[in-house]
Amino acid sequence: MTSANEEFAGAKLALFLGQDLLVIQRDDKPDIPYPGHWDLPGGGREGDESPQVCALRETYEEVGLVLPPELLNWSRVYRRPHGRVWFFAAHLPASAAGQIRFGNEGQGWALMAPEAYCEHPLAVPHFAARLRDYLTERRSLQGRKERSPASMRGEGDGSQEEKPVWGVSQD
Repeated sequence: MTSANEEFAGAKLALFLGQDLLVIQRDDKPDIPYPGHWDLPGGGREGDESPQVCALRETYEEVGLVLPPELLNWSRVYRRPHGRVWFFAAHLPASAAGQIRFGNEGQGWALMAPEAYCEHPLAVPHFAARLRDYLTERRSLQGRKERSPASMRGEGDGSQEEKPVWGVSQD
C-alpha cells in the first residue's frame, strides 16, 4: 500500500457490519467541515503512522473496535486540497454492532445501507463518492467471480466458517 514515510493527510474506513455501513454523525459545530453530516470512521494522521494504522487507530477511538490490518480488504488514495487521503474498506459480521463503544467525537452512530449513504443529503459528499468507487469495483469483481469456473464447481465461495479477527479493547 504505502510506507509510513510517504506523505498523506489522513485515512477513512468504510466499515461494513453485515450488509450495512457504520456511519458517525459529526458534531454540529460551525468551525468544523460538514457539521452534523454523516461521516465514516477515520481522521488525520498522527506522527509518522502508516495509512492503515491511522484508519485503524481512528476507528478504535471513535467506535471502540480493534481491527487488525489484514481486515482491510480494499484501499485507494485520493488527492484532496489538504493532501493525499487514504480510503479503506473492511467487513465484519452484523453482530459486531453489539461491540461498538462510541467515543467522544460526534453525536452518535448508526448503521445505514451503503446506497442510502451515497444518496443521503447529509453524507459527506467526497466520502459518498469514494464509497461508490468501492461498491462499483466490488460488484464488478463479484460478477467475474460468479462467472469463474471455480464458482461453477462450488469452490471458493467463502462458505467456510471463519473465526472473527476483531475485538474490543479491554482498556
